Amino acid sequence: MSTTARERPSRAAGLMYGIGLGGFVDGIVLHQLLQWHHLLSSEESTTTVAGLEVNILADGFFHVLTWLFVVGASLVTLAQWRQGRLAPSWGFHLGGVLVGWGGFNLVEGLVDHQLLGIHHVRDDLGGPLAWDLGFLALGVLLVVVGLLVQRRGERTMAAEAADRGTVG
Repeated sequence: MSTTARERPSRAAGLMYGIGLGGFVDGIVLHQLLQWHHLLSSEESTTTVAGLEVNILADGFFHVLTWLFVVGASLVTLAQWRQGRLAPSWGFHLGGVLVGWGGFNLVEGLVDHQLLGIHHVRDDLGGPLAWDLGFLALGVLLVVVGLLVQRRGERTMAAEAADRGTVG
């Protein structure tokens, strides 16, 4: 493919990396390291062996899902590379990752914490609403900052493409 016909990178890979990595941070930091909650901690006891086994199994399925998002993002990245698309600028890619992570927080916070109530950010404290709202606010912040960073990265890519005489 000639350099004048190269397409810009898709947003899909960055978003998918962000969803997967955001899920890993949630699952590893909040579920495992801090042990503030598990996926089903409002539904199943975490004080009995049987309840903890159910929660650990659910956490494992959650980690498989987040891993699949990272694998999917890697496949999208490779497919775009093989198609000859332009490589994303660091800002464009990082912005997409932040938007994906923030989107993960918003969906997970609204669905699991508020609508389904299967857990809250701090189930170890009885699930105070302030922690759930803080989680949602972090999601909004990540999306807004990510969009700004990605927009700046797009301008960088467009300027570089114009300098090379390629279509961006």
